[in-house]
Amino acid sequence: MEKSMNSAAHFRWKRQAMAILLFGIAFGYVEAAVVAYLRPQFYSAREKFLSRDSRDELFPLLSLPQVTAAGPEMVRLVGTEVVREAATLVMLGAVAAAVGSDFPQALAFFLLAFGAWDIAYYVFLKVLIDWPRSLLTWDILFLIPVPWSGPVLAPCAVALTMMGTAFVYLRREGNGHAVRFQALDWLGAGAGTLIILATFTLDWRNIMAGGIPGGFNWPLFALGELVWAATFIHWLRRTSAHNQNSMRA
Repeated sequence: MEKSMNSAAHFRWKRQAMAILLFGIAFGYVEAAVVAYLRPQFYSAREKFLSRDSRDELFPLLSLPQVTAAGPEMVRLVGTEVVREAATLVMLGAVAAAVGSDFPQALAFFLLAFGAWDIAYYVFLKVLIDWPRSLLTWDILFLIPVPWSGPVLAPCAVALTMMGTAFVYLRREGNGHAVRFQALDWLGAGAGTLIILATFTLDWRNIMAGGIPGGFNWPLFALGELVWAATFIHWLRRTSAHNQNSMRA
């Protein structure tokens, strides 16, 4: 009976993970399609304020005075974009909450969905509009609460990290090998996340003022990734030790 229950749990997490991955990939296409529709409108507005051809370039962004000067339609479009980004996070969170049975599992599904969505978004952008030109092309990642920016390689690395840690956690939990996160685990994961977010938002004042992004702080970004990875490895070791002790008992 116990073997049958473990087998069902093992199959269930795989089915749920596959559904979340499919959702993330499909949502990535929807996001890329929306951006493909929106970019020509922003390009045409930017050309009114820039002396050179701005097609296929994201920076400099329109400053707030320029957005206002572009007219009420552009103001409404920017406001719509900000709300759309918030709705995107709500959708990813809602799907993860619907699938996860508790907060850690729901968080793992959220990380899996977010990572799949982000990777698929860039893949489909390349297919639809041949952008980005390379993994070092700069992108505007979010506008909430301030502009996030960085080379495409950076958010892709974060997405792969999110998917990897989520997959390992779900696999261990599905096999009955996971143990609960402790306060130190949450602190480490939170610290790594904040460092990475800081890397993306360090230059937000310059970006909002219509400036060109400076160099990306790769050492700070690597530190955030390292803190996240070290925290997760510490959890994995504790999980393995817990399982060994349970088997001996």
